[in-house]
Amino acid sequence: MVTAKHISKSYGDLQVLKDVSLNIKKGEVVSIVGPSGAGKTTLLQILGTLDRPDTSQNTFLGINNQSLHTLSPKELSQFRNKHIGFIFQFHQLLPEFTALENVCIPAYIAKTSKEEAEKRAKELLDFLGLSHRYNHKPNELSGGEQQRVAVARALMNKPSLILADEPSGNLDTESAENLHELFFKLRDEFGQTLIIVTHNEELADMADRKLTMVDGSFVTQ
Repeated sequence: MVTAKHISKSYGDLQVLKDVSLNIKKGEVVSIVGPSGAGKTTLLQILGTLDRPDTSQNTFLGINNQSLHTLSPKELSQFRNKHIGFIFQFHQLLPEFTALENVCIPAYIAKTSKEEAEKRAKELLDFLGLSHRYNHKPNELSGGEQQRVAVARALMNKPSLILADEPSGNLDTESAENLHELFFKLRDEFGQTLIIVTHNEELADMADRKLTMVDGSFVTQ
């Protein structure tokens, strides 16, 4: 499902990732924990094709048997839109758009018709308990509702991989627990593969595997 080999990343003289390798199976939920500055978010951005690793003869990154090194920037963007969903600590919803419109955005980027996109968006919002919030803008939603809209947006194009960066870090305890349960419901009902960077030990311990990163390398796998 996800294969990363010998991933390193430096910014000037600062080496953030040091020869990281990782294999994740389809339908697996993997949490990544570690202190701030350990390289967790940088790794997630590289796995999500938002950033590129340093070039090396031994470096490899593949998702769904597709080697990502061979793709042009345009092809990489198309691959990301179709195969990868992102959930961030701050929901990143566009304030001028309704919940329904926000969820539809990835589908519009993929050139999906408005009718088909809205049908899929409503199905997702219904599944997430937000059928009464289609036409509400982000400032009219609670924090937990905003994050569920962000989850629906991440699922819009039926991606095979969901990447979540501190997804419950901005939520109250009850909303965080609901979101954590949702992740495993997505795995059980839709076969989603999830990689979750988190400081929340409860969420990390719920995962099929918990990886600890320190100073740019995994200390447990």
